[in-house]
Amino acid sequence: MGLTEYAAAISIIIFIGMPHIGELAGLDKDTLQVSTSFRPTSPDRTVFFVQFWHLPIGWIFAAIIPGLIITVLFFFDHEISSIICTIERYGTKKPGGFAWDVVLLGTTTALCGILGIPPANGLLPQAPLHSESLLHEEVEERQVIGADGQERLGTKIVRRVYEQRWSHFLHAGGILAFVSPPLMRVLGLTPTSVLAGLFLFMGEQSLSVNPILYRTFYMLKPPSELPELPKTVSSYLPIHMYTLVQIVLTTVIFIVTLTVAGPAFPIIIIALVPFRLLLMNKMWNRESLRFVDAWACRDGTPEDDEDQKLQAEATARATGRDIESGVAGSSGVELVDASTMTSAMREK
Repeated sequence: MGLTEYAAAISIIIFIGMPHIGELAGLDKDTLQVSTSFRPTSPDRTVFFVQFWHLPIGWIFAAIIPGLIITVLFFFDHEISSIICTIERYGTKKPGGFAWDVVLLGTTTALCGILGIPPANGLLPQAPLHSESLLHEEVEERQVIGADGQERLGTKIVRRVYEQRWSHFLHAGGILAFVSPPLMRVLGLTPTSVLAGLFLFMGEQSLSVNPILYRTFYMLKPPSELPELPKTVSSYLPIHMYTLVQIVLTTVIFIVTLTVAGPAFPIIIIALVPFRLLLMNKMWNRESLRFVDAWACRDGTPEDDEDQKLQAEATARATGRDIESGVAGSSGVELVDASTMTSAMREK
């Protein structure tokens, strides 16, 4: 269990030390650039605290724009991560403590802004990769009915997430410890190739549980080899078209991050929310959208919410008609439909 949860951290430590042992120590490699003293790395600054009262007033108000972008990104990222991490696959619920995580993240981000350094942490404690590492199999005993119809004690393998907070505590403690000059020198031994490998690993782990990857492969397979769809979905054509739109939008966002407009990429992501809710439901049928979105939603996709609303309205109308019919039958007076009466009153 410990190796499963901390495999990534253990491998990073091993591969930081390996290039500095024996003949490997002579290899030409790039390492992280770190400060040798506890001071700003910029030669133009002598103190960490940003003396914002000496800045032009225009620049102070201009700083509100990236501040709002970061705020929107953190809230959006936290909400999406918490939804994905509490789907039925993991069997977990979002506790109230995660709201305080956003408060802590916002406080540290504000302090980093006052100190003139990048945000200390852009990730939240709960993430799909984190939940995957905490997912373990266990054998559960339960009563099963055999082929002869008799009840007997059997076993079944179930997967459960065992949530813990040690990772977050160690993470915060490590950040605090490695800002000191002695340990900062140790941090400077990290080859940049190790960080590149870490990001590749994180990307692979995220894609491994993301159906977008499998739906991309489905676009390259002949129809005869595709898995069977639910009865409510007629064909793979709308599924393929939806996947293609996702790939195009992801490529556009990635290209934007490589330009001077890169810091504004969260705005594009946020704009996709009304695009999905207001436009895509007119371009794709409801069952196809329910199929492609089910993996990342709790019970109740946008289409399910609309169905429940329509069903409630239909039930209310049917109940109203039953009441009107009952009253009309008992009094002998024919009642006018409420909508017709309302329209007549408006005309008057």
